[in-house]
Amino acid sequence: MYVMKCSRDGSFEEGEVNPYGNIQLSPSAGVLNYGQGLFEGLKSYRKEDGGVLLFRPELNAKRMMMGAERMCMPCPSLHQFVEAVKQTALANKRWVPPHGKGTLYMRPMLLGTGAVLGLAPAPEYTFLVYASPVSDDYFKGSGGLNLYVEEEYDRSARLGTGGVKSICNYAPALKAMGRAKSRGFSDVLYLDSVEKKNLEEASACNVFVVKGNVISTPAARGTILPGVTRKSIIEIARDHGYQVEEGVVPVDQLLDADEVFCTGTAVVVAPVDTITYRDQRVQYKTGVGSVTSELYSTLVGIQRGVVEDKKGWTVEIS
Repeated sequence: MYVMKCSRDGSFEEGEVNPYGNIQLSPSAGVLNYGQGLFEGLKSYRKEDGGVLLFRPELNAKRMMMGAERMCMPCPSLHQFVEAVKQTALANKRWVPPHGKGTLYMRPMLLGTGAVLGLAPAPEYTFLVYASPVSDDYFKGSGGLNLYVEEEYDRSARLGTGGVKSICNYAPALKAMGRAKSRGFSDVLYLDSVEKKNLEEASACNVFVVKGNVISTPAARGTILPGVTRKSIIEIARDHGYQVEEGVVPVDQLLDADEVFCTGTAVVVAPVDTITYRDQRVQYKTGVGSVTSELYSTLVGIQRGVVEDKKGWTVEIS
């Protein structure tokens, strides 16, 4: 894993790759007491010829920089972030699964590791990157997701931290998600916290609604995460001739949609089979011939080096 420390003057020293292992923290570390931490997620992909690709790592770097500003943390530069990811991927190259058999998931983290008793930014920070091979089946055998529209709990609020990848955003989602899974659903779909009538996102992925040639998705205006996969799918869909609309998406739009899908680093592009909203359960088109399948094939093809990367999205490491 890659480790880089930030001194009290806010500058990061040169990092290094170390054997994977535990890290030592003071009980009064800022990340433990006040949740001052961010994380990112991206993957390394094995090409058919054995090479390894990264996908748009600079966007993860920019998102961490945005989150660090919101969380009052110093942040590695874009170059430092991307170089750390490259070094981690290279050091773990043998763990990248064979082409088409999975990916190497990479987790950059920025943590307030300095000791601080009162409520204040931590005096010292640690940036680290670790990795783990993962399968392509995030939802464990699900052919299509079965989502439940959550109305009791909110994921985020306006002017809050829903738009940054803070570690604090995820544990509060466990209760609603766990309840939904106990009822046979894959995940929950959150509504806006003010009017409770517009779509936001699922626990850890963005959502898209398809009707004819129009693909709608909630705008990233501070309450949802501006996903890298989300951004990429929007660009790919427009290249394929679809009209993509980013804005307010009423929950009622789910009732007559042709398709719904979710996007994220972990889920990639996941088709939604059904959505349950109050007493209505709506089923959607999935599988061969669907818009979801078309967009998935193009995205994954680029990520794995099968489809020509005309946009310069991939970075090969060696």
